[in-house]
This record gives sequence, C-alpha cells and structure tokens, in this order.
Amino acid sequence: HVRELLGEDGMTTVQYWQTERKVKDRDDKDEYKCKINVALGFSNKITAAEYYHNSSFLEHGGAPEKAVRSAFVYQIDNFLKQNAKYNKNESKVTFQDVEDCLVVVISSFSSVTSYENQTKKAITNSFIQKALTDFLKTNLEIYLTENQSSASTIINQVLVNKRARES
Repeated sequence: HVRELLGEDGMTTVQYWQTERKVKDRDDKDEYKCKINVALGFSNKITAAEYYHNSSFLEHGGAPEKAVRSAFVYQIDNFLKQNAKYNKNESKVTFQDVEDCLVVVISSFSSVTSYENQTKKAITNSFIQKALTDFLKTNLEIYLTENQSSASTIINQVLVNKRARES
C-alpha cells in the first residue's frame, strides 16, 4: 500500500518492520500480545499517515499517531544533533517538518483494546503506544545508521521543510 501511495515520487525505498510484544496497560491487568506492522517511505511530493487496529481504520489515530510523532521527532532530532546538521542557535525539528515528507501505514493487532469513544476512531492503550514508540525509535535509528544515503536525503528534506515553515 505504501509503495502504491509513493508511486514514482519516493525519495527512499519502502521499509517494512514488524514485531510482536507482550504488553500490559496496568499492573493489575493481565498481559496481552500486540502485533505491530509498519510500512513507511519518504517523499517530497506526497504525505500520508494511516493507522489501523484489529483491521479497523483509526480515523483519529490515538496511540499509534502519538507513537509516530514521538519516535520520529526524537530520532531525527538525535540524528541532526549527532551529525551537526543544525545551524547555530537553530530550533529543533517538529513533527510537522517530518510529517510533510512521511508516508506511513501502521497496522496493529491486540486481544485487548481501549477505544477513545464509541465510534472506535482512536485507541488509547498506553502500552501499545509505548511498545510502538520504542519499536519505531529502534528501527528508525538502525535504518538511519545503516542507510547513510537515504538518511542524508531524509534529513535534508526535513531541514528544508523546517526552514520553509519557519520563514
């Protein structure tokens, strides 16, 4: 699906990551399994973010969207600092800067789900969010480290987006 969304406009190849974690929302609750599938790519022409849980489209995202925001800003900001890409006294990137070139689809499955409301447009499971955030941070760090050419392309586009937004 991400490959279709990107078409010929992808700046990077599509990455596909998956994992299965045991999570628990509270100490007094039982553990449950959470399966996570992530597909993503970067483009300077298209942006898209789709989140699914137990095969239902999450119009408002909830936990997966919060995880993406947190993990991508954290890891890209880290990369920029480590590689001295920020100008002196420059503010750090925001999710909007990343989002403007990100195409991501996340599908998660779990036997326990907490929905934000009756319409089931967002999930609120805190440990699904934590598991997804940790998973994304780890895989994004590995991807940026092992794929220097793609990392440079992504980072440069994020900086262009940031500087355009600021000016």
